[in-house]
Amino acid sequence: MMKASDIMTKDVATISSSATVAEAIKLMQEGNWRSLIVDRENEQDAYGIVTDTDIQFKVTATGNDPQQIQVREIMTKPCIVVNPDLSVENVLRLFLNNRILRAPVIQKELLGIISISDILVKSPISEQLQATFPDTKLQKLIQNARSAYQQGGIHSDAHPQAWDVFEENLSALSQQHAETILHTALKNYFEEFEQLQDSKILDNLCSG
Repeated sequence: MMKASDIMTKDVATISSSATVAEAIKLMQEGNWRSLIVDRENEQDAYGIVTDTDIQFKVTATGNDPQQIQVREIMTKPCIVVNPDLSVENVLRLFLNNRILRAPVIQKELLGIISISDILVKSPISEQLQATFPDTKLQKLIQNARSAYQQGGIHSDAHPQAWDVFEENLSALSQQHAETILHTALKNYFEEFEQLQDSKILDNLCSG
């Protein structure tokens, strides 16, 4: 059984909640990241997350000055987190139930981040899940990204941007349309390939 730790991206950037959105944008651009994990204030504090979508809809679209807004004002905290031992199928279930595209992988400390693109490109259930997407263009993009990643080798960084293709195209859509596509695809997947373990596993594994 493939787990979140098998396909997560270990290269993850963090930022302080007191940083400005302008600083977050700069960090994202420099590392080509689509999201940043917001650091805890202390060991008892929860992690947060700020995404390019947060910036687009909460800052850019509203005409606010990113220099004047702090990350804490637009982040999601506490954010949904994934235990590294959670199965890929149950990560998908978590994404579906919470309508998210990515989540940090945490077990006492931050280990990495896992996104829908990681699952679509790196996991063996990719082909089955790909077929459930209602948009044939997105199906083709997923297939191309997966092929590029496989050509570089399963542990290779030869195609570091391969799995970003899907998220980039989702981001180009309206937020509502993107969520609808994701929700429809995952719902169809679980209806057609209902092979998950007891859902009680989530109660044990989805806590950081």
